[in-house]
Amino acid sequence: MDERSALEMYQRGYFPMPDPVTGQVHWYAPDPRAILPLERFHVPRNLARLVRRGVFAVTFDQAFDEVVRACAARPATWIVPELQEMYRALYRRGHAHSVECWQAGQLVGGLFGVSIGGAFFGESMFHRVSEASKVALVHLVAHLRRQGFRLLDIQMLTPHFQQFGAEEIPRTVFEQLLAAAIALPVHWAPDVRNLSS
Repeated sequence: MDERSALEMYQRGYFPMPDPVTGQVHWYAPDPRAILPLERFHVPRNLARLVRRGVFAVTFDQAFDEVVRACAARPATWIVPELQEMYRALYRRGHAHSVECWQAGQLVGGLFGVSIGGAFFGESMFHRVSEASKVALVHLVAHLRRQGFRLLDIQMLTPHFQQFGAEEIPRTVFEQLLAAAIALPVHWAPDVRNLSS
């Protein structure tokens, strides 16, 4: 699928996933849908201390391909080559972004997703050092808030995201929130500085 068609599917509330048997990519819009409310994002106390300590250098959009490859480097990954290329194409068009965590010049964690207007669709996270992906998430949420984003889609609820305040909402409500968010004149405005907090 080309990036233009992919953007249209995201705007309609769908996300891609390959069939576990055939590997063919299909688009899904589950009901209910999971989101991470930006205004009620909860940072566990131990994680907040870790972020304040600046253990990781944090960057935005500086190693997108490496983050995608790291997220896909699992025995059973949903990020098949077709989707990796789709995300690279979206990145080149300014609609896919990454947050990276570094230690001693090495990429040790991060995440990536897709942005349209004031909506960010979180796709995948990885870590090579404990807590690195969580630190990336904290910085992502802070960045989305600064830029005026209104929706952080995480697709499906998991215990991992529940600790941050994630919740499920009916698909109809999600579609209303999505329509309002993507209509906003919001830009990712990548911050290429190294961050320590």
